[in-house]
Amino acid sequence: MASATAARRRPARARSSIGSTVIYLDYNATTPLCPEARAAMLPYLGAEFGNPSSVHRLGSRARVAVENARAQVARLIGARASEIVFTGGGTEANNLALFGVLALFGVATARDGALVTTTIEHSSVLASATRLEADGRPVHRIGVDRTGRVDLDGLRTALQHRVALVSVGWANNEIGTIQPIAEIAALCRAAGALLHVDAVQAVGKIPVVAEETDLLSLSAHKLGGPKGVGALWVRGGVALEPRVFGGGQERGRRSGTENVTGIVGFGAACGVAVADDVTCTRTTELRERLWEGLATAIGDVRRNSPRDYCLPNTLNVCIAGVRGEALVAGADIEDVAISTGSACAAGAAEPSHVLRALGLTDDEARDGVRFSLGRETTVGEIDRAIDVVAALVAQVRRVPRAVAYA
Repeated sequence: MASATAARRRPARARSSIGSTVIYLDYNATTPLCPEARAAMLPYLGAEFGNPSSVHRLGSRARVAVENARAQVARLIGARASEIVFTGGGTEANNLALFGVLALFGVATARDGALVTTTIEHSSVLASATRLEADGRPVHRIGVDRTGRVDLDGLRTALQHRVALVSVGWANNEIGTIQPIAEIAALCRAAGALLHVDAVQAVGKIPVVAEETDLLSLSAHKLGGPKGVGALWVRGGVALEPRVFGGGQERGRRSGTENVTGIVGFGAACGVAVADDVTCTRTTELRERLWEGLATAIGDVRRNSPRDYCLPNTLNVCIAGVRGEALVAGADIEDVAISTGSACAAGAAEPSHVLRALGLTDDEARDGVRFSLGRETTVGEIDRAIDVVAALVAQVRRVPRAVAYA
């Protein structure tokens, strides 16, 4: 064991695969800007500064750039470019889907048309559901099993009500669980309900086909694009009330001058973010190497992410006797970037709602740590991360928990 551990070690401050001294294993929080996106964006930070709504040549070139990017985004998910609505990110796309659909549904048909979602969704969906409920909209929240998969029987029961929209994540950002979207879509169609899927964490990691859904959310910075830009795919014929009013951009669904630079970078990133079998297999092998290394070196570690139907890059674990936040802080000092869960819950002190939904206690959930790998992650980085985490765990376990977390 000692020789194997020694063989894994590498200098803590060697250049990493993304060109910094940090071993970055937090790709579900954000990704480095890919070279293709950076190169595509540069002209629009300089000479190509036109407004896409202007009729002169600078404006026309900006409009062409936006439409080319729209086609690139659509191509990645097998959709029509005309059905892509650019937004300010995944959170806005989710909000637009839920509020936009339900506002028109309530006016056009049954006033009691309900929203159905799950207990493990992203905060942008959960918070929107809470707001809709406060405004009088019926909301049904269905549970998941111990691997994070949606309770399909619970969904069938919920769909017996007058449901307007079902909103579910294609893959969970904290534990990586992939939902059975085809089965969920079939149940929704049979019940006459629309299906919105938050695919922010799935696109670029696994194959995603928009046509299985009615609305689908994406975010650029999760797949090598810039922050501050996302998209909502809306199936043709699906009515959507805008949430932002003004000049009628994005076919009237999202007013405001388009973020040309960000949109161009988004399109370029989508052009290279194909989830091919070779990449998925390699990433899965690295994830399993990480799990086996942690389980061997540490012991008393619980795997929260499923082995099957899981994002290739995501591993969530609880290490007995070690608070997740303490491990993240210690790893950061050693130049290894990991997380306790979603980076979108700013300043959150509560234990993970996702881990609690799996049946963990609040105390157990606070031990949760997420490792999320990227295309650039190397075997050496995985092995270095194992060594760093194992050393930190050994150090923490030598201190009585009541003292360490007083």
